[in-house]
Amino acid sequence: MRRLLFPLLILPATVSAQQAGLEAKVKDVAAKVVEWRRDFHQNPELSNREFRTSKKVADHLKSLGIEIKEGVAKTGVVGILKGAKPGPVIALRADMDALPVVERNDLSYASKVTADYNGQKVGVMHACGHDAHTAMLMGAAEVLSKMKADIAGTVVFLFQPAEEGAPEGEEGGAALMVKEGVLNAPKVDVVFGMHINSATPVGTIRYKPGAFMASADLFKIKVKGKGSHGSQPWLGVDPIYVSSQIIQAFQGIVSRESDLTKAPVVVSVGAIHSGVRFNIIPEEAEMLGTIRNLDSSIRKKVLEQVKNIATTIAEMNGATAEVSIENKTLVTYNDPTLVQQMLPSLEKAAGAGNVQTMNWQTGAEDFSFFQEKVPGFFVYLGGMPIGMDEKKAPPHHTPDFKIDDSRLDVGVKAYCQFVFDYPKTKK
Repeated sequence: MRRLLFPLLILPATVSAQQAGLEAKVKDVAAKVVEWRRDFHQNPELSNREFRTSKKVADHLKSLGIEIKEGVAKTGVVGILKGAKPGPVIALRADMDALPVVERNDLSYASKVTADYNGQKVGVMHACGHDAHTAMLMGAAEVLSKMKADIAGTVVFLFQPAEEGAPEGEEGGAALMVKEGVLNAPKVDVVFGMHINSATPVGTIRYKPGAFMASADLFKIKVKGKGSHGSQPWLGVDPIYVSSQIIQAFQGIVSRESDLTKAPVVVSVGAIHSGVRFNIIPEEAEMLGTIRNLDSSIRKKVLEQVKNIATTIAEMNGATAEVSIENKTLVTYNDPTLVQQMLPSLEKAAGAGNVQTMNWQTGAEDFSFFQEKVPGFFVYLGGMPIGMDEKKAPPHHTPDFKIDDSRLDVGVKAYCQFVFDYPKTKK
């Protein structure tokens, strides 16, 4: 469902005074934002286990006099700030969870945390920048709470757990927040979010109208064959061999079956589990993988092809294949009209020369579940040190992931600009 968006009416003198006040307050909170971010980085928590993080967020919002709801979508926090004037309801979102990754950075605040994840002991690291997101939105909440008299409308702060995906057997993330009604009480008109990016120069904001980030589907394929001695494969049906044929055929979906001039497609197998010994052909093999799409019609076709290829190749080899596919995120879609309206806000936050368009991304974001219900705008904020080669920047979700947090004030200011600049008057 997409709502109509309305033109912005600006009173220059009022905006000028308000802008000066905003910039001063953002400057005042900047050091605290960095301090919060480093504290979260040193004390990361996995999805649906963000107990310390959410308490720190809740305590901060309470200290600002902001109405809060705790325990939303398990560990989420929602803050509600009502402005002094009537106007729209604007939601600002930050995710809070970390990843099961062992940090390899030589930082004074590097994570040494370990935890249990799906039955395994793992390292825990903010390897995607959610620590920065949480800190920036806390900073924006502080600034906006001090400018309540200037706010027309209501601000809803969405501190979201489990963006990286809930543990097995649990619900979580943006989908659960939506399910629990965070967009309905009060009824949200628009939602904004941002993601720090290790390959975007620090202080720079990048965006794309329309489809921006991919939908993500998780597939699980169980190939059932027949066990045998490793020296006599002809007496069995080798599920590992069958799985290798399926994996090869999946790449034909991308290179031969998909119209890549319309939108990118990615099919990747990320895990194979089978067998226990070098000379035993096992009875089963299990594959886990991901499918990424930026077009709904292509996505539907690709999902069908994955199922058909797996089951057909298995049958050809005397095996069977059970295929299950679970949707993890939708396409992150930036409402084009909203993007055009809010570009001046990004330019105020980062400077006109530091706001750039970019190509679509095959990474995924569950922010898309908010955008499915209301118009939304999601952007990248730079965290790469000036002068670094983008190709050499440590990727997200890796032990070496690292960001320059010296310009998190740009993100704080962008959140605030969204609130003050979003259209207030219906035509």
